[in-house]
Amino acid sequence: MIIPDIVWTISFGLFCTVIAIQAFYYLYFFRRMAYYHNKEKEVSVEHPVSVIICARDEAHNLVKNLPGVLVQDYPTTHEVVLVNDNSTDESKYVIDEFKRSFKNLNMIELTQEAKMISGKKFPLSMGIKSAKYEIVLLTDADCVPASENWIKKMQDAYDEETEIVLGYGAYHKKPGLLNKLIRFETFHTAMQYFSYALAGKPYMGVGRNLSYKKELFFKNKGFSSINQIPSGDDDLFINQVATGSNTAVLMDHDAHTLSDPKTTWGEWMTQKYRHYTTGKYYKPIHQFLLGLYSFSLFFVYPLLAISIIFFNWQLALGVYSVRFLLQAFILYKGMAKLNEKDLYPWFLFFDIWMFFYYLFTVPAIWKAPRKNWD
Repeated sequence: MIIPDIVWTISFGLFCTVIAIQAFYYLYFFRRMAYYHNKEKEVSVEHPVSVIICARDEAHNLVKNLPGVLVQDYPTTHEVVLVNDNSTDESKYVIDEFKRSFKNLNMIELTQEAKMISGKKFPLSMGIKSAKYEIVLLTDADCVPASENWIKKMQDAYDEETEIVLGYGAYHKKPGLLNKLIRFETFHTAMQYFSYALAGKPYMGVGRNLSYKKELFFKNKGFSSINQIPSGDDDLFINQVATGSNTAVLMDHDAHTLSDPKTTWGEWMTQKYRHYTTGKYYKPIHQFLLGLYSFSLFFVYPLLAISIIFFNWQLALGVYSVRFLLQAFILYKGMAKLNEKDLYPWFLFFDIWMFFYYLFTVPAIWKAPRKNWD
């Protein structure tokens, strides 16, 4: 069967279209994050802060990571609220031991499961309700601040209009391909949510490093509208309440948090499946923008291959080079911004890998969320 030349011409036209869409995202959105500079404040105000951590059977992580939160260089009033959610390990005794040395550590002991509320929303709600101060700063038990200035940097991002501060939750750098893939996917996601926020369209944050005001939480009745969804205590809540005017971003290296990544492909895919099940609940404009970007990225390399083989390899590579050069400049700046520069030599490999990554993860969008505590 002979395929008419018009088919290959159309394929090349489609290839040019997806490259144009990708170029738009890099120039309109991702450039904002890559070239962003924090505004210098004439006067900085240190606010009282409540750090909130929810933990379930995390004794080993608390021993390893909690000291990094407790020894923050922040002389202004602050507290650490640790919600021990029905743990069956040694968590209570570990926390009690820390409380002997750190008087600003407060534990909330939960001994019953919340009915009809799945995931981490109930313990997090209890932590926020118990917080003494207006600004709450969220992280997880498996995270450690990247520096002793984490609290200071995150709270300093607030101004008169700010109600939400989006931070970066990075992963520890370790040997191996899986570690690099996890860290690139984390960077790629952060590049999107930081860039969208800077463009006035914030759509998510990550619970590993996120801050907002108690007033905002209560004004929107907490997680009541998403209690039936197992995940979403970070991204879905932010998707509902964030606006272009009330959201700030902070990419300072000292304000990052670090956690240990998954160590097997299966664990990582399970984690990503669970996270992607919340995407279908985003606002329609965010679903459209994220879907169009992912759709165009997915088809870059299949259409490039078709155009090289069946149309005109010189034209195809010429069109592809436009996107490649944009990526080279913007990803270099973006990776430097988030302290992920060691990933840069691999960026072309990661870009091709994203085709296979979407093959694995896109089915999660249509699946029902699993009721895991996360």
